[in-house]
Amino acid sequence: MKLLALCSLLLVLAGCSQFQTPAAAGDESGLASYYADRLQNRKTANGERYRHDALTAAHRTLPFGTRVRVTNRDNGKSVVVRINDRGPFVRGRVIDLSKSAFSRIGSVRDGLLPVRLDVLR
Repeated sequence: MKLLALCSLLLVLAGCSQFQTPAAAGDESGLASYYADRLQNRKTANGERYRHDALTAAHRTLPFGTRVRVTNRDNGKSVVVRINDRGPFVRGRVIDLSKSAFSRIGSVRDGLLPVRLDVLR
């Protein structure tokens, strides 16, 4: 009976692990963009005001408040941001960074950066 219960538990746990999102697994990669200056002081999806000098970001699915290390895959520089908005909704883009966060890992003149996301929670 104990063996049956143990096997059942293992099957349930194995099934649950298939539903992790790539971001939750910590291996999401793609392009990062940054917020336009005209969005300064506009409300984000969680109700905060966007500030270009804050280390915040938008992600499509991660919970608000999640901390994420964003690493520029070209130069290895990284920044830790807090998710407070939803987006970006452009194919290939995985995160939309505040201007300050973006400038810590690359030049805003580039507009887009290849990045890797690591969820810190």
